[in-house]
Amino acid sequence: MPASTVAPMTEQEFRRFYDETAAPLHAYLARAGGDASVADDVLQSAYLRFLEAPGRSADVRARRAYLFRIATNLLRDRHRREAGLARRARQAAVEPGRAGPGPDRVAEREGVSIEARLEVRNVLDELGARERELLWLAYVVGMDHREIAAIVGVASGSVKVLLLRARRRMAAKLEARGVGPEDLA
Repeated sequence: MPASTVAPMTEQEFRRFYDETAAPLHAYLARAGGDASVADDVLQSAYLRFLEAPGRSADVRARRAYLFRIATNLLRDRHRREAGLARRARQAAVEPGRAGPGPDRVAEREGVSIEARLEVRNVLDELGARERELLWLAYVVGMDHREIAAIVGVASGSVKVLLLRARRRMAAKLEARGVGPEDLA
């Protein structure tokens, strides 16, 4: 958190902030978490933690980045807990580990075939969590490298390289499935 903090948000300020951030944060969490119900749970917890934080920057962009950082950490904690539970269940041979959460719906885009959208969704599901987070924050939420760095916990200069690698990996996987840039325009 930046050193300069301000008084707690008023109810009106929070409502405005919530209205501006809830939909993009939910979409990010649903994509990164793979499930809308997980996104619902993490969204609520993220706002609660955000409000409980001792002091926040007066800068709206910094507040938004801080909220996304909280949500990302909560989502990662949840995935670690679920992975640990699944591992213990397999070790105990109680029952086979259940499949991970199903992919959420891909947003409709005019001019993009259902097949191409399904392939994009499948490829996103194959990428690592960090790659999905980076791509979503950059290209869906529209955050800059500095904001993304604060959310995912890497150096700002690393975001450019990590995004480049994630884009290349995604493009290669799509190309292997016969989906090119012309299919996504």
